Amino acid sequence: MEKLRVGILFGGRSGEHEVSLLSAASVLNAIDKEKYEVVPIGITKDGRWLTAQHAEDLLTGKLVLEPRNLRAGDPETTSPAVVLARGEAVVVPPEPVHRHTGLVPFQTDAGLMRRASDRAINVDVIFPVLHGTFGEDGTIQGLLELADIPYVGAGVLGSAAGMDKDIMKSLFIAAGIPIVKHVTILRGAWEKDPKKVQKLVESNLTYPVFVKPANLGSSVGISKAHNRKELGPAIGEAAKFDRKIVIEQGVGGQKEKAREIECSVLGNDEPIASVPGEIIPGKEFYDYTAKYVDEGSKLIIPAKLTKAETKKVQDLAVAAFQAVDCSGLARVDFLMDPKTGKIFLNEINTMPGFTSISMYPKLWAASGLAYADLIDRLIQLGIERHEDKKKNQYSR
Repeated sequence: MEKLRVGILFGGRSGEHEVSLLSAASVLNAIDKEKYEVVPIGITKDGRWLTAQHAEDLLTGKLVLEPRNLRAGDPETTSPAVVLARGEAVVVPPEPVHRHTGLVPFQTDAGLMRRASDRAINVDVIFPVLHGTFGEDGTIQGLLELADIPYVGAGVLGSAAGMDKDIMKSLFIAAGIPIVKHVTILRGAWEKDPKKVQKLVESNLTYPVFVKPANLGSSVGISKAHNRKELGPAIGEAAKFDRKIVIEQGVGGQKEKAREIECSVLGNDEPIASVPGEIIPGKEFYDYTAKYVDEGSKLIIPAKLTKAETKKVQDLAVAAFQAVDCSGLARVDFLMDPKTGKIFLNEINTMPGFTSISMYPKLWAASGLAYADLIDRLIQLGIERHEDKKKNQYSR
């Protein structure tokens, strides 16, 4: 029996590039090589697509590439690039050249198609282990949809909605899911009139507040502002990463920290939730360094919750998954008021950290699904979703 060819796509241009490398290394190490033929596909920080030894060098930090000055869209720019092919559908991701703008057309000339096919990599399914911008936000999903290639995880809409914290919160509100109070501002509004923005925040929220880029993950660019003096720098930091900035009411007040509860979800049309876990940050909150650099944070699995609280977290996790039209996988994060015990949905992450010690797979391991089996199930879900989509009619 011929093995299924699985492309593991990792790296990318986002601030979570390094996290993606860690996740991909774990997946590549654990995936069943007897069942799957694995093709590593790397994307550098400047957007070059790589395969074979170049991709492995990217993963291990040994990659050295010369800079290029070619025009985006030229066939010659793709020599180190991945060409994804399935049947007659060929997508040629161009080299990133930020001086130029415009759309890169599909190449239909027979000669160009022939040269592209010479470099094509045929895969049966893609596992995009990409976190953050240009990977978890619907952009790579759109490319794979155009190429008609099955892939693991949420589709274009679910990925985009799950990445944008402002849109995500609107969908949660519409679904009747409890969230913390928040305001959303634009970077342009802050640059134009910071005092007006400050007044807007303080008239709607009380300190402490959390200031976040709307479109990013792994707590990159997030700050906790305890007072007016800290608000400006926090907004400035978030504004480095996105034009939209979400400012949320802190749960627990100045003295007590909210309990941070997380729950993993798996499935397509009939998703299921794992046992919940709790994070006790080594710092004031679970920021990027607490997650990936500093030691001291603790993961408690399962979380110390009552049966009723556990069920509520699981039900809300599934509701959040469905509210953003997610598929495949997601980790749903909650905040629990230490005084009242009230549970608020914080956010959904459609491609969570995926190392063997990350919360998403650890929660499933505690629920009886081992890491390698989880990878297998996610690949199956991606293929099932693609097969279901084939039932759609696109013309009359």
